[in-house]
Amino acid sequence: MKPIREGGKAILVCTRCGYREESSSTHSMKISNRIVHSAREKTIVIEREGDLAKLPITREVTCPKCGNHEAYYWVLQTRAADEPPTRFYKCTKCGHVWREYE
Repeated sequence: MKPIREGGKAILVCTRCGYREESSSTHSMKISNRIVHSAREKTIVIEREGDLAKLPITREVTCPKCGNHEAYYWVLQTRAADEPPTRFYKCTKCGHVWREYE
């Protein structure tokens, strides 16, 4: 949590999710604990078809289900930090989702 001042009040703000909490102290602040985020809070959810337009598209893959050569893609660190990330694809034609380990 990052301490900031707003309107004469000391506010603690989480730099990851924006959670805000007024500090009980107006004197110097020391960060002593952190918010632990659940896996759900770290997950990006595409709820509407229009949200897919925000994802990049590649034409260098082939959908294993329909053979289409165009897919949306995103990358997540699903394993240990010293291992490469996992690339996910969603076919623009049939909507099939698959993953590729680098």
